Amino acid sequence: MYQFSYADIQTDSIADAKDRERQVLDRSIELLIEARTAGVDSFKSIEAIHFSHKVWTTLLEDLANPDNELPKELRANLISIGLWVLREAENIRQGTSNNFDGLIEISQIIRDGLQ
Repeated sequence: MYQFSYADIQTDSIADAKDRERQVLDRSIELLIEARTAGVDSFKSIEAIHFSHKVWTTLLEDLANPDNELPKELRANLISIGLWVLREAENIRQGTSNNFDGLIEISQIIRDGLQ
């Protein structure tokens, strides 16, 4: 029979969660790059904005959860970033912005920070 310590399982779970977060952010970045190429009025733009909105809404819900173990200051900073992403995505959706580059760059920075 296998015996694992709780700490080993928890570490694996955290590593798995970070890997899933990286994968979701990778997909979001891919869609945003395609949308930037296709243009603000394209189906790719709608798809990218919708997906990014779902990703960041989920991340914000997790960050706002009192059980989240990240340091409070880091959580607050990430929440601020997430709110900016949602506002900028909404501006793109409404046609008042085409700042795909900003969304891509922020998403890449956050993804790369998930080490």
